[in-house]
Order: sequence, then C-alpha cells, then structure tokens
Amino acid sequence: MTTLAVSTRAKAGKGAARATRRAGLVPAVIYGGKQEPSIIALDPRVIMKELHRGGWSSRVYNLAAEGAEPVAALIRDVQLHPVSDAPIHVDFQRVSAGTKVHVEVSIVFTGEEKAPGIKRGGVLNVVRHYVDVAADPANIPEHFTADLSALDIHDSVRWADLKGTEGVALTGGQATDIVIASVAPPTIDAEMEAEAAAKAAAAAEAAAKPGAKKK
Repeated sequence: MTTLAVSTRAKAGKGAARATRRAGLVPAVIYGGKQEPSIIALDPRVIMKELHRGGWSSRVYNLAAEGAEPVAALIRDVQLHPVSDAPIHVDFQRVSAGTKVHVEVSIVFTGEEKAPGIKRGGVLNVVRHYVDVAADPANIPEHFTADLSALDIHDSVRWADLKGTEGVALTGGQATDIVIASVAPPTIDAEMEAEAAAKAAAAAEAAAKPGAKKK
C-alpha cells in the first residue's frame, strides 16, 4: 500500500476546515468500517501527486498519523477549488480484508499498432475506459489490460477477454459480456457505401416511374 502521512484534527465543521486550509493543509475525513468518522488533514501536494499519478480510485492507502494505528482506506472523493483546482477536501473510506468494496478500475489498451483491422484502416471505438467491480481490498487490481492485437474489423474485446480480472466481479447488474472496445470499418468506406446505396436507390426509383426508358 502507498503510505500517506496525515495529522489528526481536534474539531470538525466549516470553521475548523477553513483554519486547516489557512495552515496550508487539506481537511479530510475517514468514514466507514462501522467506526466513528475520523477527521484528519494532509499536505495538498500529496493529494495532487496521487491525482496526477492515476489509478487513485482503486488504490488502497495506508494513512499514518503520529501516535495512532495506521488506517487502510480508499479515496472516495476529492473536492477541488472551482478556480484554482486545488484540493479543498478529501473523503476516505476505511477498508478491511475480507470485506468486498466497490471500486472503479481503469483499463489499459495494448497491441493497437498490431491489430489487423486497424492496419486496414479500421477505427478503434473505446466503449469503456473504466469498469465498476467488487473486490477484496487486498486484491484490488490497479488496472485491467485489453489486448487489441488480434482484432480485425467488426471484432471486439469484452469483459471476459480482459486480463487481471481474477478475484473481482462486475457490479450493478452489468452483463458479463459487456463490450470494452471494438474496431469499426473505415469511416471513408462507410461514407462511400452509403453514397453508393443512395445512388442505387435513386436510380431504382427513377426506373420504376411510368414512362421511364428501359435499357
């Protein structure tokens, strides 16, 4: 787990949160785990580093405060300032081994340059960049991998084709055959086919009119 240094706060409320921000820290709360919420503060640079690092929504953090037992938690929400985009509040959720948690895991796409359909001018259509799953906190994957190298035109990658899904399950009643990405025909070919079909239809309509000359 990634360890984040935090400090405890004695008071909750808007006034205390403003005072924390004036001190150069970000107010935060740890909830869940059938325990009372804990109010903490941490360095905003730490939060920004994790946001830019990516994959933070599925990463379990070890929150370490001086003189207290470390807490394993997920980042559930980061509120940003509407103008500066600086973090102004963070929500953490306690997690424990053996308890399933719902997380959003990103998908990494590989092999696009080898896909025969894309080599022939096909267009990659990414349907999902993330998937919501239920997983044990100790085995949350940082990402899933979708291999595109064998895809031809009209082929697709589905949930069952992803790598790294062992030990996790889709949430929210999602069908297990959900499409992750597909390769569509070349756009220019589709437009030409549509234009040719329209011309053929117009010619057939003209030929069917009374008095039309037969060839």
